[in-house]
Amino acid sequence: MPNGHNSVIDTRLLNSFVCVAEELHFGRAAQRLHIAQPALSRQIKLLEQRLGVPLFHRTQRRVALTAGGRVLLERAYRIVGDLNSAVRDARRADAGETGHLSVGFIHSSIYSVTPVILGRFHQLFPDVELDLHELTIWDQIDALRDETIDVGILRPPVGDTRLQTHVFRTEHFLVAVPADHRLAGRQSIALRELTEERFVLFSQRQSPLFHSRIVTMCEDAGFIPQASQHAIQIHTVVGLVQARMGVAIVPEVARNFNMPGLHFLTIDNAPPPVHVALAWRRADTSSLLARFRSVTEELHGSTSGEHEV
Repeated sequence: MPNGHNSVIDTRLLNSFVCVAEELHFGRAAQRLHIAQPALSRQIKLLEQRLGVPLFHRTQRRVALTAGGRVLLERAYRIVGDLNSAVRDARRADAGETGHLSVGFIHSSIYSVTPVILGRFHQLFPDVELDLHELTIWDQIDALRDETIDVGILRPPVGDTRLQTHVFRTEHFLVAVPADHRLAGRQSIALRELTEERFVLFSQRQSPLFHSRIVTMCEDAGFIPQASQHAIQIHTVVGLVQARMGVAIVPEVARNFNMPGLHFLTIDNAPPPVHVALAWRRADTSSLLARFRSVTEELHGSTSGEHEV
């Protein structure tokens, strides 16, 4: 019996065996393999020694497979095929063409960028499994830190040096009012004209980015907004405006909700906008992540031309 070391079969020997088994002629097989016939004969003899099994009946007139050779040929096709597939799949995974990518996204991005990015990415890389998670900004930051997601579609800043962001969309603020509101016939407004209005505001605790931006712009206009209701998500805020619970200042993505009974006004001397960005771990150099970033930049470019913390 061959010992464990001698029983190792490398793919070179296996391929040589398959070629001889198909040709049943050492000369033709050697030509196919682009090697000398004596070298091929030595490879087959070495393979037989390692297996401890004769693979061919050889005579001066013909070459035929033994019973062991026929079994090995059947298995060799599977082995070589599996190995070729494994090599191909490994190369595709390394190139970011297969694998698994976990993506977080904020709710409002469903009405703007996320469907376009995901659709294009799936079109280009259909063999990549996308694991999607609708999460708040802060939950995405935690999920990136914990490596629960690989990339997030969120609003910066993230405030964590372990994470990197790339801004690719800018959204200006608008004023949302009910369609029968006294201001509904207007196209634009100065914020100071809203001094006496009741507001649907974003929650300070659960939507601190929007809350602080909106309160600050109202204070800069000379008043503190009086809240009638608070909400977390943009679609909830405009839904409450639709219900005549107050007016609201919202990012322009709210137009895409196509809710009836609403009117949007641009703001004179537009306050600083908010952004949508990709976020990922700085240490993550995976090809899949690079592909996703590339697709996003192809579709949306960059609003700032730089990555920011």
